[in-house]
Amino acid sequence: MDKKKITITLFALVVLAQLFVPAKMIWDQEDVLRSGNEFKFKTAPVDPNDPFRGKYITLSFDHNTVEVENTEDWYRGDEVYAIISNGKDGFARIQSIKKEKPSGNKDYLKAEIGFSTGTANRVSIDFPFDRFYLEESKAEEAEYTYWSSRRDTTKITYALVNIKDGQAVLKDVLIDGVSIVELVNKE
Repeated sequence: MDKKKITITLFALVVLAQLFVPAKMIWDQEDVLRSGNEFKFKTAPVDPNDPFRGKYITLSFDHNTVEVENTEDWYRGDEVYAIISNGKDGFARIQSIKKEKPSGNKDYLKAEIGFSTGTANRVSIDFPFDRFYLEESKAEEAEYTYWSSRRDTTKITYALVNIKDGQAVLKDVLIDGVSIVELVNKE
């Protein structure tokens, strides 16, 4: 083969690799949405803006701590596997955390340790789905709707998250079972 054919072949391989990587990332996220188990995480709001990625609502969660035997075994930023189950109220709870990938049919997600409280033997978990991105023109109205729902104690606000094999995808934010996007579009 001459030099020109080798160059064209290498160029084609580089192009294919560049297309494969983002396609694989999208495929993995879609697989979690399609076949992962769905959980509802109760939220509390914050609203920042990322100049590179756009407007989003930052979500903090009501149930993001778990009791451990010894808080000295867990350090801020440690990668952990949080085993998730539904509580009696239908909302997700952290059942336990492990340093190794769990085996069996348990629903779990990869997360990080936030902080620990030595006196209460509890650690907080930073979930990987704490940002809900919105269309720029709807973000301010969505933020107002979200904050209003959090002040109204009769309304239930939660994040709908699909989990599969340690991966989690934030599907939607709902207020009393209605998508925040739908609520904003109605107004």
